[in-house]
Formats: sequence, structure tokens, C-alpha cells
Amino acid sequence: MTSTAPGTRPSAPAPAWEAPVATGALDAVVEVPGSKSLTNRLLVLAALADGPGMLRGALRSRDADLMIAALRALGADVVEGDAPSTLHVTPGRLTGDVDVFTGLAGTVMRFLPPVAALADGPVRFDGDPQARVRPMLPVLAALHALGVDVRAGAGEGGPAHGTQDFPAHLPFTVVGTGALRGGSVDVDASASSQFVSGLLLAAARYDEGLTVRHIGATLPSLPHIAMTVETLREVGVVVDDSRDGIWHVAPGPVAARDVRVEPDLSNAAPFLAAALVAGGTVAVPGWPARTTQPGAMVPDLLTRMGGSARLDGDVLRVSGTGQVRGIDVDLRAAGELAPTIAALAALADSPSRLRGIGHLRGHETDRLAALAAEITRLGGRAEETRDGLVITPRPLHGATFRTYADHRMATSGALIGLRVPGVLVEDVETTAKTLPGFAGLWTSMLAGSAVEGR
Repeated sequence: MTSTAPGTRPSAPAPAWEAPVATGALDAVVEVPGSKSLTNRLLVLAALADGPGMLRGALRSRDADLMIAALRALGADVVEGDAPSTLHVTPGRLTGDVDVFTGLAGTVMRFLPPVAALADGPVRFDGDPQARVRPMLPVLAALHALGVDVRAGAGEGGPAHGTQDFPAHLPFTVVGTGALRGGSVDVDASASSQFVSGLLLAAARYDEGLTVRHIGATLPSLPHIAMTVETLREVGVVVDDSRDGIWHVAPGPVAARDVRVEPDLSNAAPFLAAALVAGGTVAVPGWPARTTQPGAMVPDLLTRMGGSARLDGDVLRVSGTGQVRGIDVDLRAAGELAPTIAALAALADSPSRLRGIGHLRGHETDRLAALAAEITRLGGRAEETRDGLVITPRPLHGATFRTYADHRMATSGALIGLRVPGVLVEDVETTAKTLPGFAGLWTSMLAGSAVEGR
């Protein structure tokens, strides 16, 4: 099992998990825990706020716990309430001469360097071995342009990539001076919208605020930036996003709040997609009527692939017949859904083309290469294109489905395994990154019982 303890590196994976095959139509209610994207944004803002705040329904997963540990190291007090998902956050003076372990969490490694620039000394960042190849240069170069001292290497990790003077990857050190003037900065966020979000989240605490200009050719996952902007506005921060690719955050206080975190709609996607593969109905309560989460695309995507979806109050119900249709779709705005859609496409009755997701090559793993390799390993046909995948259904067979320490690869393998006997998902506990207890939730869904994530 992969360790979920913050500040530690993961232990060796457990033996492969045999994905259960659906033996009949589904009839299940799945309570999905809070959104990782919202939880980690709200935690950062709570730590920068002008007073104590509270998060209710927060996700407790490896990514969230790594963020909590990092914010504690930087000086915030984060305490559990009556339940682990209730978090009381009291801001403190941002302290330096500390270590931040990011694990494989993009939100930790990319959101916290702009916060670390406000600390009163060096903040050393490092993470899992897989994290050391994830791109970091855009946000670090932006901080450097704003006058922040950014250095390669962190602690015993040594210089990043050996001889590099300026870091493009972990490990690195941000040397804070207790304040930052701010101003204007250009950033190429073609590889990840997190580079923009990380700068925006800390910007109100900069003396002059911050104007961020995206200078890259493409900008993936725009809903995630919209989520950041809306979350900032909800805590009283003034954000001007009236010009495409330019965001201005005015300096000012960050208001403390008592806020409830929405369920993670992208984590709900594999469970809802299961209804298309096995037939029957899967329901997810707490579905918001309005949201900035990219997972809001799930009902439309599953309908296009042969299911039906309806929202009864706050309960989304997806039904299917066991027949899956191929799809031609641009997933630029919701690349995190691509592994679920790719798994469905491998089981469909016609070819599929997934577009606009070239940036997935820089996620927890190269997701395009990983999906192509694992679908092919099971007997399917999946080919990489410049910006996506073409998947042509073929009869599939059991085999080990490798996950590459990527939580969404694991859920994809489980989804294919609903129909294909003998699919062995390697290191299924990598799902603890955003959805602890996934295997139990999945098995309970097949049993037709109401299940709740933790």
C-alpha cells in the first residue's frame, strides 16, 4: 500500500488488485468525498486569511494531507474538528528555514512556492521520485522575475538534475524575505493551469498585488483557473479577468470563512461511468447546480457515450444499458476526465478520438503514453496523436494494468475490469492521492449498497 503520511515517501506497492467483474446491472448510491482541487485552494487561502476559518467536508487524502503538513510547516495551525473532514485553520506568521514535502501533488508543488516567497527565510521543496520530472519552471521563473531568490536543490536532495543553476524541477529552494512587492509577470502555462492558479492564490498578499499574463500557445484546464478566481472573490479578493489570458489581483486582505467543500465531481466520474459499462443506475448525491469544477462535464459526456443522466435536486443519476458508444471530443477544459473516457472508449462499439489533452504528458505520469500502453496491453488499440488519443475497440483480455503511481490510471483499470475478467490493477492504493478507500467503495458499489467516501 502506498503510504499516505505527509512528509514521507511512499512505501512499496502491495500486490496487484483483481478488479471485480460486474455480474449484473448496478443500483447504487455513492457518496463522493470533497473536491481535492477546492480543498487545497481553500486551505491555502485560509492560511493567508485575516483570521481563523473553517472547512467542512474537506477531502482527506494524501494530496490534502500533504498540503496540511506543508501549511503547518509554514506557520499555519490546522486542526481537525469533530470529523477529519472538518478543518479549523488559524493563520500564523509565515516562517522560513523549513522543508515542504510535496509527494506527487501538483497543487502543493505549484501553489506553495508563491506563498513561500512571503516567508521569512528559505523554504526547501522536494517530493516523490516521480514528482522530480514534473515541470516547475514557469512558476519558478515567474517568482524569479518578481525578485525572489530561487535556487536549485533542497536539503540532502542536492542540485536539481545535478548541474543546473536554475531549477526547472524539484528539488528547489525559495528564499523568502517576509514580503514581496508584486507587480506584473509573464508565465507560459501551456503545461498546466496550476502555474497561473498558484500565482493568483498568493497575489493579494503581495504589496502591489499581481498581474499575470499567459504567454503560451495554449492554456489547458481553464475551468480550474475559473475555480481559482471564483474562490478568491468569495474571500473578498478583487480579481479582474476581463481580458483573455490576463489576470489582475488587487492587494488586500483575504477574508476568513466557514465554507463547505463540494464533492469531487471528477472522482465521481468512474463510478457514474460504471453504469454505462455494467448497465443499471449509479447515483451521486451532493451534485452542485452550479460549479467551476471540470467534472461538471461528466453528465454530458456520459450521455454522448450512450448513457442517460438526470439531476433530481442535488442527486445526479446516470443510467446505462451496458452499451457504450464511441466519442470524438475535445477535453482541453477537463483533461482529468480523459482516463475515464479512455477506459469507456476501449469498451465502446465504435472508435473514439480524444483531443486537446497534450498537456497530460506532464501530469503524475505521461497519461497519454500510459493509457495507450495499458489499453494495448489488454488487447485494445490506442494510438497517441499530437494532442490526444485515438482508441479503436478490440476484444480485450485480462492482464496487469499498470498505474505508474497515477490515481486516475488505477480507476481506469477498475472501470475496464467491470467487463473484462482478470484485470489486475497494479498499486490500486495510489488512489489514496485523492480518494482513500477506493477499492472498498468500488466493491460496495457492485454490491448495490449505499457507500460513502471518507
